[in-house]
Amino acid sequence: MKRIAVLTSGGDAPGMNAAIRAVVRTGLAKGWDVLGVRCGYAGLISGDIFTLGARDVGGIIQRGGTILGSARCLEFQTGQGRLAALSQLHQHGIEALVVIGGNGSQTGAHALSELDFPVVGVASTIDNDLYGSDITIGVDTALNVSLEAIDRLKVTASSHRRAFLVEVMGHKCGYLALMAAIAGGAEAVIIPEEETDPEAVATELRAAYGNGKAHAIVVVAEGARYNAEGMAQHFKTHQERLGFELRVTRLGHVQRGGAPGSFDRLLGTNLGAAATDQLVIGEHGVLIGLLKGEIAATPLAEVVANRKSLDLRPLRLARILAQ
Repeated sequence: MKRIAVLTSGGDAPGMNAAIRAVVRTGLAKGWDVLGVRCGYAGLISGDIFTLGARDVGGIIQRGGTILGSARCLEFQTGQGRLAALSQLHQHGIEALVVIGGNGSQTGAHALSELDFPVVGVASTIDNDLYGSDITIGVDTALNVSLEAIDRLKVTASSHRRAFLVEVMGHKCGYLALMAAIAGGAEAVIIPEEETDPEAVATELRAAYGNGKAHAIVVVAEGARYNAEGMAQHFKTHQERLGFELRVTRLGHVQRGGAPGSFDRLLGTNLGAAATDQLVIGEHGVLIGLLKGEIAATPLAEVVANRKSLDLRPLRLARILAQ
């Protein structure tokens, strides 16, 4: 093997640049040419591909986002689009591709692999919903951003004896919300994996005040049935009966931005380096992730065929600790 490429796709995640840097420098150390693809699969189809050197990835490990850019690409979901991408890979003399991203990105990686092109995926998404990795690049930093917001809101909530609802990202996965609720000492948490009735939340919050608490924090995942908007509207409609309303803070894409923490820098580095090692031994069509504390390769066919489930045991713990 003499020439590989790397791309980032889907939602950006803190630590992606660390993974890019590791792929480039370990690839160069193996004597390969390394190319970057701008704007994910869209750039692959259009041929927006360029050479990356060691200095091109200098000073990026501490930067959030991705220097390669990312974009949604509906065209790649078609057979014609995938063949166009494959043609560009061949035209540029690329012999293997490293794809850094989450579920949609790895679905694309699997599609290319099914066309007999060597692809290795790297697990990266703040949602932590990707099968084949216990924790993915970006999760730890996004969680710490959420915690900082919760800690700050708790201060003003205590000052005014108010209830605050904090909506965090996570698409259809409640991992970020659940972990932020436990680590942030929230009084209630709402996740997509378990139905939560607004009246049950109101009961929990009244219990918190009844126990002498000066504040109440509810953490809700954006993909929950009763998200921030729905929950706040219920409390507003029934404010006279419930006795209080919820002030809403949506963190949104703030969680994606900023410098990655040490964990995500190290995770991105180790997974990126492992991706090129995988290509050396001739094993591809796999996702590189972290399983039981060890770097592991999971076939992309398994990754796209399975949905990662959320362990609900911490939810019971969160309810006990909220008393």
